[in-house]
Amino acid sequence: MEETVKVLIIGSGPAGYTAAIYTSRANLAPVLYEGIEPGGQLTTTTDVENFPGHPDGVTGPDLMAQMRRQAERFGADIRTGTITRVDLASRPFHVVVDGTREIKAETLIIATGASAKYLGLPSETKFRGQGVSACATCDGFFYRKKEVAVVGGGDTACEEASYLASLCKRVYMIVRKPHLRASKAMQQRVFNTPNIEVLFEHNTAEVLGDESGVTGALLRRNDGTEVKIDIAGFFLAIGHHPNTELFSDQLALDAEGYIKVEPGTSKTSVEGVFAAGDVRDPHYRQAITAAASGCIAALDCERFLLR
Repeated sequence: MEETVKVLIIGSGPAGYTAAIYTSRANLAPVLYEGIEPGGQLTTTTDVENFPGHPDGVTGPDLMAQMRRQAERFGADIRTGTITRVDLASRPFHVVVDGTREIKAETLIIATGASAKYLGLPSETKFRGQGVSACATCDGFFYRKKEVAVVGGGDTACEEASYLASLCKRVYMIVRKPHLRASKAMQQRVFNTPNIEVLFEHNTAEVLGDESGVTGALLRRNDGTEVKIDIAGFFLAIGHHPNTELFSDQLALDAEGYIKVEPGTSKTSVEGVFAAGDVRDPHYRQAITAAASGCIAALDCERFLLR
């Protein structure tokens, strides 16, 4: 028998769980499917020290577990499973879970997030959360007065390197090309920062470490020679990929694939569909901004249903 729900939330993490908290408190009986990574990117992070209300810090998995319990406390129906197909042509929307189960939803809140791009090295995966990070703003504090590396040559990499330079003893920028892709202003900032060293025409061959975490990186120059650098942190800044494949031909997306919303709202190009978190945010990508947009999506959704 086909199930019909008022609010279906696709994806977990701060945006999805916050949307579930607000919609369940509004007696909308939300159903949330957690997807392939319950809790989202924060579950791969160790300590989170910049989320309000946790003065002593909290681990990413613990923070997500607390948000999940809070949503369940108010009656949110949180389920294991992945949405494999959606049809947004008419309301109620038609949704398929795990390729078999069918659900009709009066409204959708999309909180599928964005995935950081990695190099694909086994050693990089091994030390993820133990020195390997894709968010300098999140994790840079843990490397105060230490030496770190940033991979990338665009604006984001320059911004990350500049931020880390204010905390760290030295920042290496590992750039595979003979030049930076960043804007002239960002390039100038990097070149004018004395503790940033740009390593042009270098690629990462391996991330080095031990039981304590990252200790260095083996780099390969374009001429084939190798060099080792001693670092405590290895930061990826080569972009993010929004998880919007399900909606690519049904919702308006920007050039990078992020869901477009009406300014100041969570409303997408389809009435009754709302977007929250990193899936619509290519700029900030913080837990607190994702949670805030989850609240906005829930309130927009509630007002839509009341109307």
